[in-house]
Amino acid sequence: MRARQGFTSFLGPDIERFIAHKRSAGRRFDVEAKTLRLLDDFLLVRQVFAFEEVTPALIDEFLTSRPRSQPRSYNHLRCTIGRLFAYLVGHGKVSRTPLQSPPRRARYQRSPFIFDQAAARRLLATARVLADRGATLDRGATYYVIFAILYSLGLRVGEACRLRVKDVDLDRRVLIIRETKFYKSRLVPFGPKLEALLRQQLARCKTGLYGSADPETALFRLRGGRAINPGTVSITFQQLVRKLHLTIPPGISPPRLHDLRHSCAVGTLARWYRDGGDPQARLHILATFLGHVDINSTAIYLTTTPELLDLANKRFEAFAASTLREGLA
Repeated sequence: MRARQGFTSFLGPDIERFIAHKRSAGRRFDVEAKTLRLLDDFLLVRQVFAFEEVTPALIDEFLTSRPRSQPRSYNHLRCTIGRLFAYLVGHGKVSRTPLQSPPRRARYQRSPFIFDQAAARRLLATARVLADRGATLDRGATYYVIFAILYSLGLRVGEACRLRVKDVDLDRRVLIIRETKFYKSRLVPFGPKLEALLRQQLARCKTGLYGSADPETALFRLRGGRAINPGTVSITFQQLVRKLHLTIPPGISPPRLHDLRHSCAVGTLARWYRDGGDPQARLHILATFLGHVDINSTAIYLTTTPELLDLANKRFEAFAASTLREGLA
């Protein structure tokens, strides 16, 4: 059966205008669009044909009809619906939002697992010896490069999987990151060690087994040229992590693939502390490097680790000592 296209409830045209409005501001809004399609379907099934029929009770019924065991998932659903009706209020379609139910309180959130250099080296060493399987060619070498750039450059896994051969600029030592979370492209510089790894990956792409050396083809690909799926990378990561037997401190979540991005951000901040710079003044640089639209998004990644606390304490002690000496002079 072919999937229904567009939004066909009485609210459909307004939903489409709302989505277009969000995307015009640089938002991808794909997940939110799927959420709003659920609302569109619900209105059709319930045969709701006018704004007057969209009551707080009806919206509560919709929210409870969608099973969301995690507060974060439920709150995302609720927030998307709330933004739609706030848009409609602002455009005079309704006088007040029918969304009246409060968000769910999130339970205690554990901190992400931060890979230090030793743990990262163990992960890469384990990836390097992966045996070829299925359609993945040179599996060990390929995943070694993938995890190396995720940890060193803080890319999102989707950004790494969407890299094409032409996106590797060896002359300038930059990766061209396209189709990012916010529709913005960016240049990500890399050093000589990653350059060597990327040269090897490009050389593998030129072999006949990979299908084609066309600049438009995926950098990390399967037999025949299809790009490796981000979900497959995540599954492979979890298989490798189980082999590492990492010690997970209390209050820390089990390692996830996205934690490599967290680790890159934390590692960068630690290097700035060690180099004697001002991390606060450089946060905008890190935000740009990670592809964030503002510093607040970057702050989420800056998990407090024992190393960061120690470096910050030493910085404060040096500052306090210097201030005290000036006061006594």
